[in-house]
Amino acid sequence: MRFIDEYRRSELAQGLVRRIHAKSTRPARLMEFCGGHTVAILRHGLRQLLPPTIQMLSGPGCPVCVTASADLDKAIALAKLPGVITTTFGDLMKVPGSFSSLQQAKAEGADVRIVYSTMDALQIARENPQAQVVFIGIGFETTAPTIAASILQAEQEALANYYVLSLHKLTPPIVQALLSSGEVRLEGIVCPGHVCAITGSVPYEPVARNFGVACVVSGFEPVDILQAIDMLVSQIEEGKPRVEIAYSRGVRPEGNVHALKLMDSVFAAAPALWRGIGEVAGSGLKLKDEYGRFDAEREFEFDPGPTCEPRGCICGEILRGVNTPADCALFATLCTPERPVGPCMVSSEGSCSAHFLYRDADVG
Repeated sequence: MRFIDEYRRSELAQGLVRRIHAKSTRPARLMEFCGGHTVAILRHGLRQLLPPTIQMLSGPGCPVCVTASADLDKAIALAKLPGVITTTFGDLMKVPGSFSSLQQAKAEGADVRIVYSTMDALQIARENPQAQVVFIGIGFETTAPTIAASILQAEQEALANYYVLSLHKLTPPIVQALLSSGEVRLEGIVCPGHVCAITGSVPYEPVARNFGVACVVSGFEPVDILQAIDMLVSQIEEGKPRVEIAYSRGVRPEGNVHALKLMDSVFAAAPALWRGIGEVAGSGLKLKDEYGRFDAEREFEFDPGPTCEPRGCICGEILRGVNTPADCALFATLCTPERPVGPCMVSSEGSCSAHFLYRDADVG
């Protein structure tokens, strides 16, 4: 059964590739927003299956990578405060701030703990009532509802020692900011499936309407991505950009109404810093005033110090789609997954990390 299933998938993939080649006549730059898509494209050599008319660019869809050095410095400064237990997802540990990292702070004596969910962080707060437990909240709309749920749970339990440093990012505003800059011209966007499972596809309608850019929400299997590219090519060739879903098993136009309600109850849109892009209005999430006592940035006094970017690192340009990892003089020489200089080489969804890992498979 497994062999038959794989064979059928192969047949479907071959059919999609033939269709893309047959109808793609116009040069088209397509950006896959999500780092998970970047990894899948490189791992399976999908770029080599596409016609020369199509160019794939990686976007700012790695939440670890887009976290600005200034925000990382805040997390590190918080971690060094006496009596504070800092909790975070594992992929943030090695990301360099201006002069240190959470991993280095831990090595120097700070109590920094990796958790797999916000519920783990809440449990640490329950078990350590004498400590102040801070959860570093990063990610897009995919993770924000779980952080909102943890705050509501902490309020219900009257946990007085649980806090969140909200560094969350919203995806549609940054897509519009990139297109408004005019720095990179795009004909189509492979929209992030996991994010759209929460937000739905409707938030991308202004992108298609106002910028004339085709948008298709994709899953993460190779066939999913090929199907999305096939649909994007159809829109581009027809000259009718719109928003479509190629991931109907995971995404509905209206999204996850319950998760969105959770987010809206706790968070409000706010300006956010993006690595290599700067501050973008309405692209972040801050705690509403009624939940201000859970806001680590409000409740603690700390000095993150001056901000400094890694010398020679072009992660910001890569996140904007202006350059690729191959354009970086540090790539695969001074900057490797074992000794990363910038965050794009740290995260498993970072473009540099993916290009390094699959550089033999992806030769285009």
